[in-house]
Amino acid sequence: MLPDDWHLTQDVDDFLARAGDFLRSRPALHNTPLTDIEKLRIRRAAERDAEATVFGRLEPGGEVRAIFYLTPRGRLGLTPLPAEQTDTLAAHLAGLGHFPSNVIADDDTASAFAESWQRHTGAAPVPFWRTHLYRLGTLTPPQPRPEGQGRITGGEDREQVVCWCREFCVDVGEQSSLDLIDAGSWGDSRFGDRHFTFWETPDGTPVSMAAATSIVGGMVRVDPVYTPAHLRGRGYAGAVTVEVSRAALAAGATDIVLFTNPANPTSNALYQRIGYIHVADFAGYKFSYGAPQAG
Repeated sequence: MLPDDWHLTQDVDDFLARAGDFLRSRPALHNTPLTDIEKLRIRRAAERDAEATVFGRLEPGGEVRAIFYLTPRGRLGLTPLPAEQTDTLAAHLAGLGHFPSNVIADDDTASAFAESWQRHTGAAPVPFWRTHLYRLGTLTPPQPRPEGQGRITGGEDREQVVCWCREFCVDVGEQSSLDLIDAGSWGDSRFGDRHFTFWETPDGTPVSMAAATSIVGGMVRVDPVYTPAHLRGRGYAGAVTVEVSRAALAAGATDIVLFTNPANPTSNALYQRIGYIHVADFAGYKFSYGAPQAG
């Protein structure tokens, strides 16, 4: 695959005009690029970023086969690529002086790019994220259903939402979002644009939380789902996930997805019981540079 087949731009609207149909063709698999690029589009429209994201599309013969995006903070997102194409992309980015701080993609693509990047730049890849991707099949509410009901959060719930998102970050080791929350940059964290729902006991006490993205390309991602440690094992997480999933279906979503930690058999079993089906595995690698140009 020739480097000339990669077309780069910093114009997000032009990029979406040319690659949007490709992204929407597999909304579950492309869920992270869909939501990330939509958030970047909104931020650029509001002129909140001094630097622009670099967008690329692989378009041999006039047909988009894959895309990437490299944010000002150095995050490189990729859609699935064969190994030889990840090597071409790595060489192309290095030659242009683009140095990502990390890459996130499906497991095969992420690992292939990490190896290629090390070969072309000497940067050592360090794995930091492994996850299963699930897509909702037939929604199946848990039985027995715990007492209580779901409630969409409002402005008065912000403190509780932020507190639980912070606890979630501590639990899963998500340092970048934790740093943004602690710095008071809630809107810049990945949770800032989410729609949150509480599961409450009959007396109105919140006991669990789930959030969802806005619909993009027919897709909604449920993220995060959190129950405080002392309240787990009572069915609250399953109940609130069903509430959020049902609301997404009612809003017209065609693909409802979520990520899970492969090392947590409890959550994986829970989501399968309520109708989620395993689709793919994803991974992330950080790059350790010896030179000052590190992202």
